[in-house]
Amino acid sequence: MATISSIHARQILDSRGNPTIEVDVELDDGSLGRASIPSGSSTGSHESLELRDGNPKYFQGKSVIHAEENINNHIAGFLNGRDPFDQIEIDSEMVVQDGTKNLSIFGANAILGVSLAVSKAAANSLKVPYYQYIHQLFNKIKRGGQGEDSVDDVKLHLPTPMFNVLNGGTHTDWESTDVQEFMIVPLLPATFAEHLRWCTEIYHRLGEVLKENGHNTTAGDEGGFAPHVRSDQEAIEFILTAIERAGYKAGTQIGIAIDAASSQFWKDDHYELKIQKKKLTGAQMISMWESWLNQFPIIALEDGLAEDDWENWQHLTAQIGQKTQVVGDDLLVTNLERIAMAVEKKACNSLLMKVNQIGTLTESLQAVAAAENAGWKVVVSHRSGETEDTSIADIVVGTNAGQIKAGAPAHSERLAKYNQLLRIEEELTNA
Repeated sequence: MATISSIHARQILDSRGNPTIEVDVELDDGSLGRASIPSGSSTGSHESLELRDGNPKYFQGKSVIHAEENINNHIAGFLNGRDPFDQIEIDSEMVVQDGTKNLSIFGANAILGVSLAVSKAAANSLKVPYYQYIHQLFNKIKRGGQGEDSVDDVKLHLPTPMFNVLNGGTHTDWESTDVQEFMIVPLLPATFAEHLRWCTEIYHRLGEVLKENGHNTTAGDEGGFAPHVRSDQEAIEFILTAIERAGYKAGTQIGIAIDAASSQFWKDDHYELKIQKKKLTGAQMISMWESWLNQFPIIALEDGLAEDDWENWQHLTAQIGQKTQVVGDDLLVTNLERIAMAVEKKACNSLLMKVNQIGTLTESLQAVAAAENAGWKVVVSHRSGETEDTSIADIVVGTNAGQIKAGAPAHSERLAKYNQLLRIEEELTNA
């Protein structure tokens, strides 16, 4: 079997023009795996550390030369010659060698870059599609890491898109809405290609509706429009109008999903909504969300409360969890300990999985398995600072996670994920 012959990292730029890590892993049979790492602007404080240099003379302190050197001068040293097909052991070794809980020595961006690139090299060596390799690895992880990677007779499915159409919060420097993301979600069964068409048509109609109402159609970090609307509720009304104008029915064919990113407006012991000019307690936030659910066809609420407001998360899920997805992002940060705590406390019912929150492919797949075991839904997600890397498209199919957030159809780094899913759908259909 092939072994790892070289690991090389370089600094590239992400969709915001900030530095990030790209890693090439080559095997001695000539197989190559390449991965580049995204970066978030709205990040949970419990995420693994994204290592940046902090030198203001270079990229305003955001360069990642130190992470690059950690890969080329340290990680490559102890992984060269290793078995690339033992992903669990390789990821474990990097975490052990780092020695910190939040991967602050090597950097989660460094470790994840190697982790993903190794898996892609292994898939290429075996000449299997990456999503199929992920599926085999996921099966092994669900068995506790025991036995050989294997193919089962489970049918792989394409995910439903949670399609970003309007941005606010930190994605627009608080110039539009308090809520960070407004998304549309197909509710009826169809191919992924059809779902993508529906959402794209609505997105373009939304641009028309905003222009007609005197708003600009500049885009936020993830490609959604970022108008200066009067309120978050008005933003939803514009989306509902766009759904109708595109020929679809809100609530039956298309639902609304919201990423509130509430940790961003948690101040001391209350929630401070800048655009709405309100200060709310946790109980008042829950009441606000309940009123929105009664008013609008909202089928998923992500981070409706702050990342450590555990007691109110429990109340929120108890009150609305039977009728909508209560999605944990900053609450969970793809961390097995926090997922276990949330399961015990019944604090949410869905996981938002971001590979760079935890730092390795293995731990990301373990998080999906833990959520699946709890009976939760899973959403595989991009970050606001993205690259053309399409790993999450293959991961969401390989795990049958069922839902994906990859942004609006406006920027190539978002479209790369959607286009990869179209290719995968074609391949699975032909097979």
